Amino acid sequence: HTGERPFACAQCGKRFAQKPNLLAHQKTHLGRQPFTCLECPKRFKSKLSLRVHQRVHTGTPGAAPG
Repeated sequence: HTGERPFACAQCGKRFAQKPNLLAHQKTHLGRQPFTCLECPKRFKSKLSLRVHQRVHTGTPGAAPG
């Protein structure tokens, strides 16, 4: 655990310790939002963002509106 982050995003310079994390990050620059909420028309770039949003509909404490 050296804290080294050898993998850099060519678009924004953000660095990652592991290549799969860089590859996942690079998708954020594509502008696509393939993850759609089934409860409302909102769309998200990542499955994690969708899951966090879905807390709004389930009434999970600490969920941010929208």
